[in-house]
Amino acid sequence: MQLPVYNSAGLAELVNELGFLPLLDSGIAGFSAEEMVDDDCRYVTFPEGGWDWPLWKWKGSVITEGGCVYGKFFAGKAGFISREWWPDFCNYRRSTHSEPQEGSIEQAILLTLQEQGSMITRELRAACGFTGPKMRSRFDAFVTRLQMDCCIVTEDFVYPHDRHGKEYGWGWSLLTTPEQLYGAAFCHADRTPDESYSRMTAQLKAICPQATEKQIQRLLK
Repeated sequence: MQLPVYNSAGLAELVNELGFLPLLDSGIAGFSAEEMVDDDCRYVTFPEGGWDWPLWKWKGSVITEGGCVYGKFFAGKAGFISREWWPDFCNYRRSTHSEPQEGSIEQAILLTLQEQGSMITRELRAACGFTGPKMRSRFDAFVTRLQMDCCIVTEDFVYPHDRHGKEYGWGWSLLTTPEQLYGAAFCHADRTPDESYSRMTAQLKAICPQATEKQIQRLLK
């Protein structure tokens, strides 16, 4: 493992080596992309205004070029999972989370994504009728739950452009289902959910010897 990380290619390589990597604080000391990148790649504000955060800007290329899966997978917080480990993660997580019920908001969100292929968050929110006051946070909670259930992943990030054609802002998540992005077989593991959980626990203990059992369980549950 080569640390610190200086660019998006290095971050993708790290994710594929570890298998799992939360973007920000994971509750396990030292186990996040933010803590593993070079100091110059972390969030900084400028005296004259504005900000820069190379790590934040790398997310899209780590997904599209590095082949990593991204979403709010770890206790409702964002992080990366390698393609090697996604089938096990999906296999276990879906076994512990119930499927969206008929006629539920979660089902409506998934059906909309399945029909459209992929949508940025705000377009998906509008398509599902969450346009009134205080609806944004309510909708985001449903989407986070579906990501925790391994039903939604981030395909890429879309940024607005200024009049000079330069990207700016935090960007919008382009959401889709893992089946549409990677194929149904990618979400299947040839083992039981308990076997998948044991494999993942062993992997996290190996890469995070400082973590407690409770901390590992919190990441995987």
